Amino acid sequence: MSSLKTNHLNDSELISSYKNSGDNTFVGELYKRYTHLIFGVCMKYLKNEDDAQDASIQIFEKLLIDLKKHEIQQFKAWLHMVCKNFCLMKLRSDGSKQKHFAEMQKDFVVVMENDYELHLTIENKKEAQLNYMEECLKGLNIEQKICVELFYLQEKSYQQVAEETNFSMNNVKSFIQNGKRNLKNCIETKSK
Repeated sequence: MSSLKTNHLNDSELISSYKNSGDNTFVGELYKRYTHLIFGVCMKYLKNEDDAQDASIQIFEKLLIDLKKHEIQQFKAWLHMVCKNFCLMKLRSDGSKQKHFAEMQKDFVVVMENDYELHLTIENKKEAQLNYMEECLKGLNIEQKICVELFYLQEKSYQQVAEETNFSMNNVKSFIQNGKRNLKNCIETKSK
């Protein structure tokens, strides 16, 4: 329907015609008449031109549904109330999103700090254990110390340790086993 045929109708006639026909042209005429009102109310509450324009379009879409549901006596006053309520709901929703976002950011920072502190704690423990191991290695008797260093630190086989030290294979295994046990006990004692 052309706007020439709709612009002579009053608000109530436009609403009635829309309800009877379902033709969006009638609502379009109402929107055209009250765009300034819709945008003005949205600007008043949202205080941002882009947000106000988006809200105006959403309100127009809402009108297509709400006009079929409600009996409206004073369209202009009703439209003002619809716009106001829409904006307040949007602000409440946006405020809730911002609140949740702020809480998520705060939680993220706490998690990251804890993760960093946990990482530091683990690194500090590893470093401390390495220091304890160095100290405890010095406390082993010479045979155990040599065999443990060759076997664990230089990753030599029992055979290679025996060849380098001229200890028997049984002695090498015994020195490594006893040295390992003594290291473990020493490190546990220092860790407490």
